[in-house]
Amino acid sequence: MARKKNIRKRGRRAKRGFASWAVWKKALAIAGGTVVLLTTAGVAFAASKLGKLETTTLDASKLNISTEVEHNETGYLNVALFGLDTREGMPEEGERSDTIIIASLNRENKEVRLCSVFRDTLLQQDDGSYNKANAAYSFGGPEEAIAMLNKNLDMDIQHYVTVNFNALVDVVDELGGIELDLTPEEVFWTNGYCTETSRVTGKTTTELTQPGKQILDGVQATSYCRIRYTTGDDFKRAERQRTVLEQIVKKAQTADLSTINRIIDKVFPKIETNFSLTEILAYAKDAFAYNLTEMSGFPFDNSTASLSGVGSSVIPETLQSNVLQLHEFFFGNDGYSPSSTVASISTEIGGYAMNTISDEEAATYEPQEGYYYGGTTQDSGSTDNTESTGGTGGGAAPENTVPESGGNGSDTGVTGEQPESGAAGGGTSDQGSGTEQ
Repeated sequence: MARKKNIRKRGRRAKRGFASWAVWKKALAIAGGTVVLLTTAGVAFAASKLGKLETTTLDASKLNISTEVEHNETGYLNVALFGLDTREGMPEEGERSDTIIIASLNRENKEVRLCSVFRDTLLQQDDGSYNKANAAYSFGGPEEAIAMLNKNLDMDIQHYVTVNFNALVDVVDELGGIELDLTPEEVFWTNGYCTETSRVTGKTTTELTQPGKQILDGVQATSYCRIRYTTGDDFKRAERQRTVLEQIVKKAQTADLSTINRIIDKVFPKIETNFSLTEILAYAKDAFAYNLTEMSGFPFDNSTASLSGVGSSVIPETLQSNVLQLHEFFFGNDGYSPSSTVASISTEIGGYAMNTISDEEAATYEPQEGYYYGGTTQDSGSTDNTESTGGTGGGAAPENTVPESGGNGSDTGVTGEQPESGAAGGGTSDQGSGTEQ
C-alpha cells in the first residue's frame, strides 16, 4: 500500500511539473506576443506621427559632393537646417532661406555642433553666378541650397530639415517658453516685431517691460530671432537664432512624453525633410544622448560690401581659409585641404568683391527700411504707414523709427519682415525674388 501511495504521489508531482511547464510556456508565448504587439504598435504609432511630416527625396547626383575630399560618412551626420519666413497660405517656391544652419552630429561621442551660414554670404550658385547664400533656396529649393553649401564649403550634406517661423512659435509655447537674456535694445526691437509675428501666427502675447533674463513665449522668442537692427546687424541675428535653438534643445530634452506628443502634433505638419521613417526611428533612439557643444557663424573672417546686382553682402576674407576653419570646427584637424573647386571659387569671389557700388546704387537693391518695424503696417500697394492694431501693440518704439542699416544688415526684396505679405516693399528685389534675403 505504501508503495502504491508513493507511485501516486510521484505521478501527481510529475503532473504538476508538466502543468507548471505548460503554464510557463503559455506565459512566455503571451509575453512574447505582447512584446511583438507593443513593438508593432510603437512603430505604427511612430509612423502615424511621422506621417504628419512633409517628406521629399533629393537627387544625390545633384548635391555637388566633392570627390576630391575624403568624407567620413560613418562618423558624422551633416544636416542643413533651413528657416523660411513663409506665411500660412503662401507657397515656398521662390522663398529665400532666412536661416541657414549646418548641424554636424558626431556619432561616436554624441556631440552636435552648429554653424550658421550668414544668409548674405557671397557664394557661387548652381549656374556659376554669384549671389547671396540664401538665394539658392529660392532658385531650386532645398536640393539646390544643399548643393550650394556642398560646392562652396566642401561638405557632405545629404539631409535637410525646413521649417517656417509658425513652427518655432508652436514649439516654444508647448515647452512653456524659453529663458533668454535680453539687452534694452533687444527688448525694444522684440516688442516691435511681436506685432507682426502675432498677427501672422494668430497668437497673442504680452509686451516685454524690462531687460535681463526672462521667459519668452513663442511669439516673443520668434520676434527676438528676427531682430537685425541692433549692434552686430545680421551677424548678431544669426547668433540669436542659434541661442534660441540651443534653449529649445535643452528644454525639449527634459520635457515629458505628453509635451513631446503635443509638439509633434502641432509642428510636424509644418516641417519638410528628406529623412525617411527608418532613418528617423534609428536616430530618435539616441536623440537625448546627444549634447549641443559649440556654435559659430560662417564666414569666420569677413568684410561687407555693396555689390553690383547683389546688394549688401558678406565677403569671406578668402573662401579657402574660412572653409579650412569650418572643417576644423566640425571635424578637428583631420588633414583636410580645400578642393580645386573651392580654390577656384575663392579666387573668383576675391575678384567679384572688387565690383562695389555706391550707396545710391545699392538703394536700388535694398528695401525701404521703414517697412520693417513691427509696430507699423501697410495695406498692399500703400505707401503710408499706419499703426497696427494687431498683436501686442508693442509700440515701445517711436513711430516709423528704424535705425539706418549698416554693413550686411540690409536685405534685398525682403518680405519676411514687412507687415503684410506682398506689400510694396520699396526698392527692387534682385533675381526677381520678392522674398526675404
